[in-house]
Amino acid sequence: MAKSSRKSQDPALPELWERMLSHLRLEYSDIIRNWFDQLEIMSFEGGHMVIAAPSAQYHRYLANHCKESFISTAQSVTGRLVTIEFVNVQREDPVSHYPDELMLNDEFTFDTFVSGPCNKLAHAASTAVAREPGKRYNPLFIHGDIGLGKTHLLQAICHEILAKKPDTRIAYLSCETFINHFIEALEQGSVHEFRHRYRSTDILVIDDVQFLANKDSSQEEFFHTFNTLYHAQKQIILSSDRPPSEIETLRERLVSRFSWGLVAGIDHPCLETRIAIIRKKAKLKGLDIPEEVIVFLARAIDTNTRELEGAITKIQGLATLTGEPITLDLAREVIPSHLSMHQDLTIDHIVEAVTTHFNVKVTELQSKRRNKTLALPRQVCMFLARQLTRWSLEEIGGYFGGRDHSTVLHAAKTIRKLMDTDPALRTTVENIARTLTGSSNFLSTQNKT
Repeated sequence: MAKSSRKSQDPALPELWERMLSHLRLEYSDIIRNWFDQLEIMSFEGGHMVIAAPSAQYHRYLANHCKESFISTAQSVTGRLVTIEFVNVQREDPVSHYPDELMLNDEFTFDTFVSGPCNKLAHAASTAVAREPGKRYNPLFIHGDIGLGKTHLLQAICHEILAKKPDTRIAYLSCETFINHFIEALEQGSVHEFRHRYRSTDILVIDDVQFLANKDSSQEEFFHTFNTLYHAQKQIILSSDRPPSEIETLRERLVSRFSWGLVAGIDHPCLETRIAIIRKKAKLKGLDIPEEVIVFLARAIDTNTRELEGAITKIQGLATLTGEPITLDLAREVIPSHLSMHQDLTIDHIVEAVTTHFNVKVTELQSKRRNKTLALPRQVCMFLARQLTRWSLEEIGGYFGGRDHSTVLHAAKTIRKLMDTDPALRTTVENIARTLTGSSNFLSTQNKT
């Protein structure tokens, strides 16, 4: 059915979809994709709503990830009991190498990725692999916390390779899917087909490979799959929430092989990178966000890119629902209170409180001296700065004599562990936190280390 004929069926349907889209952006920002603007309500009769997707790929995403949230949204917006049906209006299914595995997100390309000090090596290595798969950095192992861009880079590589050579056989899937497929193959006696499927591919991309932990049989199978592809000079790309050496129970021979190519970490984005990310995301969504709102969001959310994008989507939804322009007041409605409660707290405030308690000088904490008298209060400062401000690891380290992000992370982890075993230190840290914020409970609910 032609797109124009669908729109002519009921002029109220496009308006209904806009209201639903605003609600989805506000309440379900984690599932939102830019291409949702292309969706249409084909019909809505007797509580049965049919939503048209413009391609088979989009249809699969909606069917696999969006049914419940769309039903809830439709019922909230209409005030009626509603069922949802997704249909694909594209006549031919586009080429899909493994349709039951993770799909590529059209938005996850190199053009939409913001590179900064936190991800420079991983980004550069990814572009190099995309240019010459199987020849440089094989395997490529990217690690970092959730929401920092690992999946974005993995999919960007796939997009780039397929754009240059569409017939490239790419297996892109989660580690959990690989394990499940292996278990099913064992149960069904189809291990030979399983092995052919993954060992005959040109490029194997596995997301969240840390799930191999404690899976002895799957590790053994993956080891042989890895060897087959590696010796055939096929590209292997892996991601994890930690480096290979920190994956529990991962066999040493896999740890070794995962490190043969390049292991690149992604850290939390610094303030400048967060600002650039917000600008990029806003541009992609066609939003005009004032600079003061951009800076507010960048300072309020330093955790990961995913939360930044979620905040932008919620702001977009609220602005559409209320018909108001995007302002600082509107942004404050969207940001949870616990993210902005310490906006006015600075590292200077923390340092003043810590140096007063430990009777040391600020200049001593910022010096290169490492004696115990200074090391502990310096680490306490870094821990509290990490917990009670929105500054990144790099920014905190820079304040304390130009130390790098790993020093800050180590300090925060050290204090967290000491607080678990040393009641006196825990009391000291909690008293300082109470002096700064009026409450020590905030520490017990945070675990940014």
